[in-house]
Amino acid sequence: MQIDAVDQRIIALLVADARASYADIGTRVSLSAPAVKRRVDRLRAAGVIRGFTAIVDPASVGWTTEAFVELFCAGRTTPAQIGAAVRRHPEVVGAYTVSGEADALVHLRAADIAHLEQALERLRAEGFVTSSRSTIVLSRLVESPGVGPSIS
Repeated sequence: MQIDAVDQRIIALLVADARASYADIGTRVSLSAPAVKRRVDRLRAAGVIRGFTAIVDPASVGWTTEAFVELFCAGRTTPAQIGAAVRRHPEVVGAYTVSGEADALVHLRAADIAHLEQALERLRAEGFVTSSRSTIVLSRLVESPGVGPSIS
């Protein structure tokens, strides 16, 4: 699917505010509301836009402690096996296969250090995990939910 500059701008506007009306977006990209709707429908049908969601501030629900955990896995552990295992842990907010020494990088959020330690212990108990290395987040410097350049 070809994505032009207008599509990119629509995507950026939806990332900034998924509740923006088609009319508001149309004003910003010089299209009518029905034209914006057709483009959004096309982007959704093509899988470019996979859905719309609410972004919840973790601190507001009490999950203020976070860490990144490098997982080192046994032998021929597949990405599918890692993915299936980490999905069972509610503290996991992201997981990625990576290059370098580690096999995967897991992003955890927890209520406090004790909760984080429990989550780490459960994660390390997965049968394929041979070792792990954790880094606790002190502060967030940049966080962006979208792709590409931001809108202005």
